[in-house]
Amino acid sequence: MSDATRTPEGPATFREVFAQPEFRALYTANAFSWLGDYLARAAVTVLVFQETESVALSAAAFAVSFLPWLVGGPLLAALAERHPYRTVMVICDLTRMVLIGLIAIPDLPVPVILILLFGVTLANPPSQAARSALLPMLLSGDRLVVGLAVSTSTGQAAQIVGYVIGASAATLNPTTALLVNTATFALSAALIRFGVRHRPAAMAVEHRTHLLHETAEGFRLVFGTPVLRSIAVIVFASMLFAIVPEGLAAGWASEFTSASDPDHPGRGLIQAMIMIASPLGFILGGLTIGRGLRPDLRRTLIRPFAVLAPLALVPALLSPTPPLIALMALVSGFAVAGLLPVANGLFVQALPAGFRARAFGVMSSGMQVLQGGAVLVTGVLASRFEIPVVVGLWSLGGVLLMLFVSARWPSAAQFNSAIADAATQSRTGGQGQPARHPAEEPVDDRATGSTSPQSGVSTL
Repeated sequence: MSDATRTPEGPATFREVFAQPEFRALYTANAFSWLGDYLARAAVTVLVFQETESVALSAAAFAVSFLPWLVGGPLLAALAERHPYRTVMVICDLTRMVLIGLIAIPDLPVPVILILLFGVTLANPPSQAARSALLPMLLSGDRLVVGLAVSTSTGQAAQIVGYVIGASAATLNPTTALLVNTATFALSAALIRFGVRHRPAAMAVEHRTHLLHETAEGFRLVFGTPVLRSIAVIVFASMLFAIVPEGLAAGWASEFTSASDPDHPGRGLIQAMIMIASPLGFILGGLTIGRGLRPDLRRTLIRPFAVLAPLALVPALLSPTPPLIALMALVSGFAVAGLLPVANGLFVQALPAGFRARAFGVMSSGMQVLQGGAVLVTGVLASRFEIPVVVGLWSLGGVLLMLFVSARWPSAAQFNSAIADAATQSRTGGQGQPARHPAEEPVDDRATGSTSPQSGVSTL
């Protein structure tokens, strides 16, 4: 049956997704792990500030958490291909548990705290890469798209809750906050160890070369394959806009309070309103789009959502009030959530199974770098020009960029062909990779509405 004659099916349900026991364990473990990550960032930032009374050092403690993705994310993620995914995730959680426990030791010198924190965050790339590569083995087709939407929305919620609880608890007792953090990683490790079954490594010993070579293969596959490159470009481009209001929130909020009273309580409220708007929009978009729309309609909406993400912020040129700024950021976050899980799903469907973790490292590192770069560039511009002008013109440029990117978006036939090729390579061990075990990856074609063989989708 052709795509044109196939009757579109409805989206998978939450009940179907959570009926898979291994997914339930992985999802719950990830929720604890994410919460622990954000608790650690907030608690260590407060701890360093209390020890030094230095804003610069406290900011450095926060920035350390992003360094592994910038200096070696793809390389660290490639390690996940060499070892069983369950083993990688458990070891990473236990490592973070121990290191956070060491940070909780009272009166530890700040340089030692920063070194330990860097060690904690080094475990993020391989752990998240293993999770991303494992997910297609647990769910199939549209169940994976819905599972992805639930997972990404939970990650955004964990960010909000983790920052609030971590900062509040650390202000009262940093040691207690960090010990709670160790417990979240211990729970995550236990859930994965006993709730997810063992599977062999994606890359057998005989297929290994050099870690740098294997990492480079991931880059070549992502940017050398037209369909994968198109998805990477639209995902990377979307990262340049929704983050900007969050990154400029402190300065933007100051424009609505008196210069003679910089500590006005309303400033903090405005800043919080702007900062949480985009994550809230992402949560709403991930759940409503992922669950409420047919799979074929979600794919059709990728390009409109790509344009909407920056377009929602263009009215900043009109110097809106704080509630309108928050609404704009919410709509932008909603749009990113509408395109990101579906684009991620198509991306991993078009990947041979043995490349999933490495491709995850490439994509995640690019997303981290571009988000940080967008905040840095707009921050520098905002130091010379008014923030509404900077945000509005930056977003207007984003609309033009997204229109260009959308015009070059591959056709459904190109996607289906790439997905079928990837499924064939995964089964036969193409591109020097071992063949997967078909029984470990169920087939469900509802995610694409085609009769082509499907591999899975996963999160980036």
